[in-house]
Amino acid sequence: MFSTIFGLPAHPLVVHAVVVLVPLAALSALVVAVWPAARDRYAPAALVIATLALISVPLATHTGEQLERHVRPSAFVEQHTSMADGLLPFAGLLWLGLAVLVAARRLGATREVSWPRYLAGGAAVVAVVGAVASGVQVARIGDSGARAAWHGVATSSGQVSGPHH
Repeated sequence: MFSTIFGLPAHPLVVHAVVVLVPLAALSALVVAVWPAARDRYAPAALVIATLALISVPLATHTGEQLERHVRPSAFVEQHTSMADGLLPFAGLLWLGLAVLVAARRLGATREVSWPRYLAGGAAVVAVVGAVASGVQVARIGDSGARAAWHGVATSSGQVSGPHH
């Protein structure tokens, strides 16, 4: 896989997909999970966003692992890497909740049975848990990534330091 895009490290560019898509998927999942009237109209779109988010997570992880080989080891980088490895299960849980919610909604619309409604309720809970966990984890990973990238670059007085200045 690529490690650079137009000569720039791929990870800082690819990670923006995660930073945008995972919270957007989480917000979309929360809306369709807690607002049943929105499910018919928005659940399929939320599932598409969650699918793109789910695909973006391993791409960002892979490009991050490639970048890690080219930066000085530090506790900040190690913490960021460790936290980032835990995002995929949460994003997967969010996706699973939405996928089952969409499927249950379609089953309920075509059958005269009540079990799809119960399945949708359970899927909504899974989607909410996945949404909250994914959103929190993306914020934590982003914070640790910023610390890893910028630690030691600026002084407490705001003066930029480092080899280029």
